Amino acid sequence: MDILLINHYAGSVRHGMEYRPYYLAREWVRLGHRVTIVASSESHVRTQAPALDGAAQLQETIDGIDYLWLATPAYRGNGLARVRNMAAFVARLLREGPALAARLKPDVVIASSTYPLDIWPAHRIARLAGARLLFEVHDLWPLSPMELGGYSRWHPFIMLLQAAENFACRRADAIVSILPRVREHLEAHGMAPSKLHLVPNGVDPSEWETQATVLPASLDATLRELRRQGKLVVGYAGTHGISNALETLLDAADRLREHPVAFVLVGAGPDKPGLLRQAVRMALPNVHFFDPVPKALVPALLQAIDLAYIGWRRQPLYRFGISPNKLIDYMMAARPILHAVDAGNDPVAEAGCGLTVAPEDPQAVADGILNLLALGPDCRAVLGQRGRRYALDHHTWPVLGRRFLNAFAGEPSHG
Repeated sequence: MDILLINHYAGSVRHGMEYRPYYLAREWVRLGHRVTIVASSESHVRTQAPALDGAAQLQETIDGIDYLWLATPAYRGNGLARVRNMAAFVARLLREGPALAARLKPDVVIASSTYPLDIWPAHRIARLAGARLLFEVHDLWPLSPMELGGYSRWHPFIMLLQAAENFACRRADAIVSILPRVREHLEAHGMAPSKLHLVPNGVDPSEWETQATVLPASLDATLRELRRQGKLVVGYAGTHGISNALETLLDAADRLREHPVAFVLVGAGPDKPGLLRQAVRMALPNVHFFDPVPKALVPALLQAIDLAYIGWRRQPLYRFGISPNKLIDYMMAARPILHAVDAGNDPVAEAGCGLTVAPEDPQAVADGILNLLALGPDCRAVLGQRGRRYALDHHTWPVLGRRFLNAFAGEPSHG
């Protein structure tokens, strides 16, 4: 089968986030399918941009996956420049769609760019090629910018996004969602109930079998010293951004000054300078910040902590569910997890691998840490192993790649 996956922000192990398109495509290639990923040259989530060197496009093959990078204007942040970048990518797809359909002759076309505007060029390519059309839902647009950014439903850009979501719900032959509680929303916008397939985020188990083990010297020395002191090390690894609510964790640390608990936060992000200032202002002796580590070192880092923390804002948008990659990494590391969230689903509760408390509540976080401390190391180890087993059963890319293929069955029906 020939698969064309359109994802504006697609990355790879060479380019960095986002990784989901790469890992799914790699599984499909391993199963004997031919996969082409079409992506923008510019993305705010990649660590390494493709080297177009002024060319209009670039073709390269990574682990058997054919990538086609389309040149688009650079941007920063979430303002008008990002909207222009989206428009440029969609316009390129519309112009080059007939040539892509003729050259690639896909059996399946997947529109998967977070925002839904690529559904129109994807639909055109699928119609010209006689292919099935699949729409993948990462976040709910335009609902996300409306609820998070305060945009009016009558804003012209929001109305355009809504038209695209409605078109996708009606015209796609199948819809795959990362969000487990999204059915009612999509049906309200025209999706037939039989179209929905749920495929969450995943992890590559091989990366946990052949892992690097040498952490940066200062980080390694701190972890060793905390362990020598008999401290319970609460770890957080990932972006320090507004959605991660890490100031709640620092407020919890303030409440636990007199307890044998230490906090190690590894990563970077827009909120990190403010968090550093907060820690200094509160004079927190039990909080330690470190720079991000390479992806290959994440397993070693997580296995050097005692308790993994992930927190969220209290946000109504989470009623549709969550599927964070960080949480799956925590499970693969066999660490007990403290999860501060109020969402439509709770993977920690489903896996029985930790404790869930209210979000944005420092006392609830502090009490949760003390409860897990009181369990003792043996009980915490049992929780961690439950999480690892759950991740291996439900969240590995070989499992998810095959599940995604189930959505490809049938004949194209879009008009």
